[in-house]
Amino acid sequence: MYTREEAKRIKEEFWTRFGQFMALSTSEEGTKVNWINYKTGVKHLYFRMDADNKTAQIYIEISHPDAGIRELMYDQFVEYRLLLEDSLGETWEWDPVYYDDNQRKTARISLSINRKTSIFKQEDWPDLISFFKPRLLALDSFWSTAKYAFEIFK
Repeated sequence: MYTREEAKRIKEEFWTRFGQFMALSTSEEGTKVNWINYKTGVKHLYFRMDADNKTAQIYIEISHPDAGIRELMYDQFVEYRLLLEDSLGETWEWDPVYYDDNQRKTARISLSINRKTSIFKQEDWPDLISFFKPRLLALDSFWSTAKYAFEIFK
């Protein structure tokens, strides 16, 4: 078991190394990107990654506080589902209503790693990077095309 400070340090080290590794990759449009804090340019719309002692997950989170707007944003993703899945090369889980860790109502499109991995085991880091990197690049590829359909939500 790790203390809170140790757990925080290990997580920070992983995300720092992942960010350094991803810094070698440019966006679909050829620009430099902060991959850890990917900017969609749309408020309340995020591409996120998470890892803990059991699993890892990458997801699109729609967290607009207005339920109607959140639903419209989700529906826009539904309209672009084929393009998204074509970019990703796989099917993700679609949740029009999802409660985050703080019990806030959001919408989420996600994929979890299909085996037990832990961010606290350095030997699992290559698996985590191999899980996150291609999907983050695929999300960027999708977003370079689809972002114009979301400008109404800016």
